[in-house]
Amino acid sequence: MHGLIQAYSRTNRILNSVKTYGNIVCFRNLQKETDEAIALFGDKEACGMVLLKSYNEYFDEYKKCIEKLKQKYPLEKQIIGENAEKDFICIIGGILRLHNILSSFDEFLGNELLSPIDFQNYIGNYNDLYDKYRVNVEKTDINDDVVFEIELVRQIEVNIDYIIMLVMKYHQSNCENKEILLSIEKAIKSSLELRSKKELIEEFISKINTQTDVQNDWKKFVYEQYNIDLQTLIMNERLKSDETKQFIIQSFKVGEIKTTGSDIDKLMPPISRFGSGNRNMKKQNIIEKLKAFFEKYFGIVITDMINKKDI
Repeated sequence: MHGLIQAYSRTNRILNSVKTYGNIVCFRNLQKETDEAIALFGDKEACGMVLLKSYNEYFDEYKKCIEKLKQKYPLEKQIIGENAEKDFICIIGGILRLHNILSSFDEFLGNELLSPIDFQNYIGNYNDLYDKYRVNVEKTDINDDVVFEIELVRQIEVNIDYIIMLVMKYHQSNCENKEILLSIEKAIKSSLELRSKKELIEEFISKINTQTDVQNDWKKFVYEQYNIDLQTLIMNERLKSDETKQFIIQSFKVGEIKTTGSDIDKLMPPISRFGSGNRNMKKQNIIEKLKAFFEKYFGIVITDMINKKDI
């Protein structure tokens, strides 16, 4: 029994709210042994907590949540008032959790009940509320009873490649199909990662003409704008140029802006040691601007290409 629990534990590694369960395939019927092992090391009523329920049980609960969402918050109506916003957040959170579990069942494919576009639009509204109430934590409380499931949102986000594919379709329509522009806007709205790149994407679209090679010109545009924005940041904050450029490249490589230690201090201009309060305020302001720059370009800039002498 101990060996069986160990085997499940080693196979079924979980990870925060994204991977809260595992899908283990047994080639022998171990139901009786599993129930006995769980009862021995937990309690006799623990099976429902340790093992997933049946697909139909989860799907019935998911179906009720979707019906409730459509009835109370149809996409064409605005969500008004804090109570309604909190209720909407709770419903979407429940749907995200159930969607995450149901995705492990083969039967769920094609039975999502919401079209991809409607699901995307609902997530866009959910992200709007997250932006409204967010603080600097991943799980954000409006009050103690409301939590945003941001990790689950990130799991289903669209990426920049999807956006560029839509831009190519828009270009192929001779830049006349406004429905595609609306799809791009909604896709960006549904993605927390792409929201920080909204201005960049929209500016590129405004420059498209019949001669545009979307994929190649997008890359050129991104690197040109990257240089302009970085130089502007360095000049405005009087940062050390070479050190700041290398700091950004390293941040892209590790996937975050490192704010601990002395890395930020090494970028900053000299400030009188007698003005420590002003220095701390200046440092925090620089950190916020570096984070905004990082979020704007992370995932769309390749570090090997920006690590050139002319940048």
